[in-house]
Amino acid sequence: MKQTTRYIRNISMAALSAITLLPACRKELDKSPLYQFANETFWTSEGNAVLALNGVYRGNIQMNQLAEFSATDWWSYHGLLYLEFATDNAYDRRGDNSAMNRLSNGTLTADNSYLSNYWNASYSRVARCNYFLENVAKTPVSEAKLKRFTAEARFIRACQYFYMSQYWQSVPLVTKTLSLQEANTVTKASKQDLVNFVTTELKAVAADLPQFKDIPSSERGRASKQAALAFLGRLQLAEKKYADAAATYKTIIDFNDNIIDADFEGLFNSTNENSKEIIFATQYIQDLAGNGILQHDYPAMVGGWHLYCPLGSLVESFEFTDGTTFSYTDARYNAVDLGASRDPRLKYTVLYNQQSFRALKYITHPDSAKSADQLTTTKQATRTGFGLKKFNFEGFAGGNLQNSGIDLPIIRYAEVLLSYLEAKLENGDAIDQALLDATINKVRGRASVNMPKVTETDATNLRSILRRERRNELACEGVRYWDLLRWGIAPTVLNGDFYGAPYPTAVNLRKKGTTIDPWKRWYVTSKTFRAGTDEKWPIPQSEQNINPNLK
Repeated sequence: MKQTTRYIRNISMAALSAITLLPACRKELDKSPLYQFANETFWTSEGNAVLALNGVYRGNIQMNQLAEFSATDWWSYHGLLYLEFATDNAYDRRGDNSAMNRLSNGTLTADNSYLSNYWNASYSRVARCNYFLENVAKTPVSEAKLKRFTAEARFIRACQYFYMSQYWQSVPLVTKTLSLQEANTVTKASKQDLVNFVTTELKAVAADLPQFKDIPSSERGRASKQAALAFLGRLQLAEKKYADAAATYKTIIDFNDNIIDADFEGLFNSTNENSKEIIFATQYIQDLAGNGILQHDYPAMVGGWHLYCPLGSLVESFEFTDGTTFSYTDARYNAVDLGASRDPRLKYTVLYNQQSFRALKYITHPDSAKSADQLTTTKQATRTGFGLKKFNFEGFAGGNLQNSGIDLPIIRYAEVLLSYLEAKLENGDAIDQALLDATINKVRGRASVNMPKVTETDATNLRSILRRERRNELACEGVRYWDLLRWGIAPTVLNGDFYGAPYPTAVNLRKKGTTIDPWKRWYVTSKTFRAGTDEKWPIPQSEQNINPNLK
């Protein structure tokens, strides 16, 4: 929450970030330490309840103007955006042994560090939610505010179990504060139990949360009905309950609170973060609660670490401006300017060789030894020839790249429209031009994109078009890995060789063995996603060692 995050920054982080609450009985002192709160005296005002709720919203998300070196939350920049490294969209500059790359390259094991990151972040959030829910009713607030506070905490808890149901599938379902003994002996719930719980919770909280339009600007970032329904729709899509998903998404559409914004690029660089397209986002504030995304992702030539490296397969997914599929044999293919005659979202999403960035040339050609961003296997620079443009705001005026105020959209209205069309398509409903124009063509037709209308109504052909549109529209936003898993195509898509940018004149071209790619693309990596194994994350080995019930 933008506004209430400011309150957090003004008091002890130990007290609110972790909501540290002490027992009230103290014989020596009548007052609690200044950096902590006594539980029996904390829940005495609405202000304190809001502070506690802020702690629930924040979770473990790092907001202290430092780069984030692990996934501290599903909604932190490291946890949300870098999950794309496990897909065909992007590559982790740290190499094949990076824990993120290993989620999908055939080497996933229970000791993968990111499994522990996400696991700990999830249950830390759940614990905060449970504690908040067990105590907030003590606060002297109106019934309406209590209902809303409770719904927000339940929403956040349900979202944690949504993610866990999708990736681990079977985990402990904890809905109360546990003792140490209980925590170390808890048993797993089935995936169906998790799905049922999340479904019930999201339906219930959607009824109690305000509509998007009724949340004032001072409370931007707090959960709305639309946010809860959007996560419910995601779950229903994943569970192939397409009729239910269609009804859920139609409810959001019928509220008529949200839009497809004309300004696509501004949704990701802080200049348009108040847009009604952004239904729910992680909120950051420069100088108060910043993030290190620019430090991690900026090109090397401007002081960045260039961790994020889009893959050639993503660049090749963007169509030509007339809506035809990209091909290296097409006369419009321009090796010097890959964005020429292409979907404008390509330039908004990906940096490529010779593009201008902050009034400098981004030079990645493997023969350009004097460039800090030369494509090699050794420099702290690109590993694919591409960089991230989305989120990398060129207009950043701060001196510290670890102090960005750029928000991270978690749910956008564009996803709602594309998901609604998918639900209708997969449910076998009739698809007509009116439905296409109300969904996919609204997304493609925004002023800054203006791609041709889709007219295809054949289910098989439209499915391919819709999945490509979803990939291009939501590229690098942390959705692709989940899409590949729920569509059941990860074993196909994440198997084989992956390349970066093409360099027709390159001498220093990385090849796979002795084979030269026909388009002289830089060889990046190979993946061997294991069907029947890698669709389900193993529970972290460290957790299994503590609690044998989790094996």
